[in-house]
Parts: sequence; structure tokens; C-alpha cells
Amino acid sequence: MFSVTVRGHFMVAHSFRGEVFGPAQRLHGATFVVDATFRRTELDKDNVVVDIGLATRELNAVLAELNYRNLDDDPDFAGVNTTTEFLAKVIADRLAERVRAGALGEQARGLTGIAVTLHESHVAWASYERAL
Repeated sequence: MFSVTVRGHFMVAHSFRGEVFGPAQRLHGATFVVDATFRRTELDKDNVVVDIGLATRELNAVLAELNYRNLDDDPDFAGVNTTTEFLAKVIADRLAERVRAGALGEQARGLTGIAVTLHESHVAWASYERAL
């Protein structure tokens, strides 16, 4: 299995519902470093996994939709705890939509999976991996 990883970051405000979240039930900010890993079993005809420039551009476009937002005010997330794990899935799914739409180039249609890791700090992170 081959992979290429690109990195971006975004900042949000949000709060959580439920006693399990303790003080994070109050509105707070989070800055995430995001790694998006694109996987395929065989290299394409040019011996690459995915065009790194296009992958970076599309990751940054997905992150721009979240950046500097209060997620509590976003209708897409109404009533949802926007945990690190949940946001990793949102980003992976949005990247998958862009792959399907051809935004990462025709060769990207040979990708078999995407993994997204959100680094919440230097000691904690969460990931979500999905097939394409």
C-alpha cells in the first residue's frame, strides 16, 4: 500500500453537551493540525499516489469551510458534539466527495482510501480512516 500525506490546520470554537465533557461543555477554542493521508495499492501511470499540490489545495479548501467558525452556530452540526473524532470523519468525507468530483485529478480516482488525523495538541490526536 502506498500513501501520501499532506498537512493543514484550522481553528474553531465549540462547546459540548454532556457531563462526560466536564469544563469543555463551555464554549472554548481549538486549533487543529490536520494530516490527510491518501492511499492506493498501486502507483498511477506517473508513479505517484496523488498530486500533492491538488491534495494540499483541496484539504485547505475543506478546512477553510471550518476555519474561524463557531461550530455551535453551524446548521450542519446542530445538536452534534463536534469532537476531534467527529471532525476527522467530516473532513475525510468531504475530501472523499472532492475525489469523486474529480477535484484531485482523474488519476486520483485510483485512490483506495483516505485517513485524516486531527492533532489536538502535542500529546493527543484522533483519526478516521475510510475506503474510497
